[in-house]
Amino acid sequence: MANYVLSCCSTADLSEQHFLDRNIHYICFHYMLDGKNYADDLGKSVPFDKFYQAMVDGAETRTSQVNAEEYAEYFEQFLKEGKDILHVSLSSGISGSFNSARIARTELVEKYPDRKIYIVDSLNASSGFGLLVDKLADLRDEGMDLETLYAWVEEHKLEFHAWFFSTDLTFYVKGGRISKASGWFGTMLHICPLLNMDNEGRLIPRQKLRGKSKAIREIVASMEKHVKDGLNYSGKCFMSHSACLEDAQAVAKLVEERFPNLDGKVVINSVGTTIGSHTGPGTVALFFQGDKRVD
Repeated sequence: MANYVLSCCSTADLSEQHFLDRNIHYICFHYMLDGKNYADDLGKSVPFDKFYQAMVDGAETRTSQVNAEEYAEYFEQFLKEGKDILHVSLSSGISGSFNSARIARTELVEKYPDRKIYIVDSLNASSGFGLLVDKLADLRDEGMDLETLYAWVEEHKLEFHAWFFSTDLTFYVKGGRISKASGWFGTMLHICPLLNMDNEGRLIPRQKLRGKSKAIREIVASMEKHVKDGLNYSGKCFMSHSACLEDAQAVAKLVEERFPNLDGKVVINSVGTTIGSHTGPGTVALFFQGDKRVD
């Protein structure tokens, strides 16, 4: 067994059972729902369906990242056990969590000079970030040592794609991501924006699609364009959704039909409360390994 810890934060949007099965440790972000603080604990404190319904009903949400002090306390539990750490953070393009983790590392390397702590900026989010960490667990289990694993993830992390569409623009307007006028016209015309993570880990609008059925086809077409080995792709495919399971299942069905050599079925997770606080319900996301993101 590897004598190092593979770690990430809860915004990788995997199930708790998945984290346990793959021996991946995680630390929780935080969010506020109608003035009450919660840990982003994979839906344990507030089930995802109740969280998204609360948003629909008008509940106010706010999020906060893991700070440097929390990271230091979290990392130190492993360092005291004599273990090294590879921690993968939510994209620096949408969060300051990566920087907080690096600050904690700087403090701890002086205290534990014989231990190694590697901090990786995933440049990804939700279960795309989760797919990357899951791949690292595969490589660890195959016997890859810590230094080689760190080099691998820095070389290959931009190969992990994250594509999103949303059928509900309400919270994009509320969060200031699109104007009220654009949101109104978009809603009237049934516009579903298609977005992806660029090579700096930012969420970028790519297309405005009219109608959910077109969005479902186009997100799979984006996978066909970028996926490793084309229709012969034999890697894993993860998805996440915010209170729109049927839409996610429709995408998963199409993916499984187009890519018969997938490594298992498409894994569908929920968009967690941190990312979901900004997207609201109605978001579907698709994740796979493909060509290197260059823009």
